[in-house]
Amino acid sequence: MSVITELTIPSEEFELGRILQVEGPTQITLETMVPLGGKPTPFVRIHNDARETFERSVREHPSVNEITLVNTHEDETLYALDWEPSESSLLQTMLDLDAVLLGATGTADTWGLELRFPTHESLSEFQEHCIEKELQVSIERIYNPTKPDAGPWYGLTARQRETLMHAVENGYYSLPRQISTQELADTFDISDQAITERLRRGISTLVLNTLSVDEKED
Repeated sequence: MSVITELTIPSEEFELGRILQVEGPTQITLETMVPLGGKPTPFVRIHNDARETFERSVREHPSVNEITLVNTHEDETLYALDWEPSESSLLQTMLDLDAVLLGATGTADTWGLELRFPTHESLSEFQEHCIEKELQVSIERIYNPTKPDAGPWYGLTARQRETLMHAVENGYYSLPRQISTQELADTFDISDQAITERLRRGISTLVLNTLSVDEKED
């Protein structure tokens, strides 16, 4: 049965944290991780006031091939990162253990990650790896979203829950649709592409943590 963990790690100990460096109070959000060409391609969002220094520092990193601007909306910019992750990176360890990165937010000092592991055993292997490599990983929360007493949100982040609730309550999924994607995006002050991605990830998380249950658990 799958298990979800929320953890924090210093930016300098997380490979993406070292690549996606930000300054001061700037916050960066990993929107999604898409497997393209056999490697994970991160899509990240950042405020435009940090855009120039951010692009320059990312392009100068030796493991980065290119950072591509995907979309801009008001004070935010979405990028796609073409990079070469090392075989010994923490991210590669997550992928080797079949962990799914549900969400990640970083600052100049720390990154917060939300991971779903297929079993408790794979989570234990991940923890042992962190201990072996002496990584300063702090586990904030561990729960099994398929159990009724594990919490009411079934792995959804607060943003995903709020967005899905607002979409349903305002007729986004009604026929005919009572609120447009752009109107929904304006409510949360993000782009229509970002709101679509947030809804997609939220629905995917709900399905995986409620309907996709092992037969033995049924």
